[in-house]
Amino acid sequence: MRTLYSAYYGLSSARLERLFSSKELCTEASQLGSKLVYLNKGLEAIIWEIELRWGIRIMKWLFISISIILICFGGLVLYGVAYSQGGAAGFNDGYNQGHTAGQEVGYSSGEAEGYHLGERGGYDEGYLAGKVDGYEEGIEIGYEEGVEAGLGHGYTLRNPTYEEVITFLKQDKTDKNEYVEDTYGVYVCSHFARDVCNNAEEAGLRCAFVELRYPEGGHAIIAFDTIDKGLVYFEPMTDEVVKPVVGKRYYKCIEPKPGYRYEKPSHDDTITDILVIW
Repeated sequence: MRTLYSAYYGLSSARLERLFSSKELCTEASQLGSKLVYLNKGLEAIIWEIELRWGIRIMKWLFISISIILICFGGLVLYGVAYSQGGAAGFNDGYNQGHTAGQEVGYSSGEAEGYHLGERGGYDEGYLAGKVDGYEEGIEIGYEEGVEAGLGHGYTLRNPTYEEVITFLKQDKTDKNEYVEDTYGVYVCSHFARDVCNNAEEAGLRCAFVELRYPEGGHAIIAFDTIDKGLVYFEPMTDEVVKPVVGKRYYKCIEPKPGYRYEKPSHDDTITDILVIW
């Protein structure tokens, strides 16, 4: 205690002896106690202030750290949301623009290719159709000119249909000619057959001169090789249909017109041979 007082107040040992042995000592001690109390309170205040300041600093650090963490986290969240929205918006914009551009390019390319293919296909179809039509028109015109010029009979004549033969015979007037016979035959069956054949040739129809042979003599008729009913024979003097058969009498081979009939002739008209001459 004395050492403390001596160190604190700078008192000598003699002075301390006097202080501790008198009333002055009590007063000094009381004052010293008060000072110690105030000193203790000051120290506590300093410590409290230090703790408070450090606590505030720590709280600031914590607040700042938490704020930074929240800001970073919020930034990451906002970045993710913005990235997602931006990616979706960018994808949609890019898709729309790319789709539009691709559609335009694809349309242009398709149009060009389609035009080329269509042009080629149309050319081929038109060429083929024109070739066929031109061939038909050319052969028809050439045929008509050939018939009119009388050139190449074997190539200009054609086999008719049965209906064409009937139409031709109705228009032909050879059957109206008069049959005249004498020693040499002025106008007989062979003349009728010749004239019908000539008239048929002028009409472009292929007609045959047919000679029917009998045991004694014979007879001349005509024939057409129709494209629908085959070879058909006609009597040139009457335009009646004839179906000649070897060994059969000729008058029985004629199909008479309605209201007509043929009597048995006095001569033998049995057919022994049929000679068709084109």
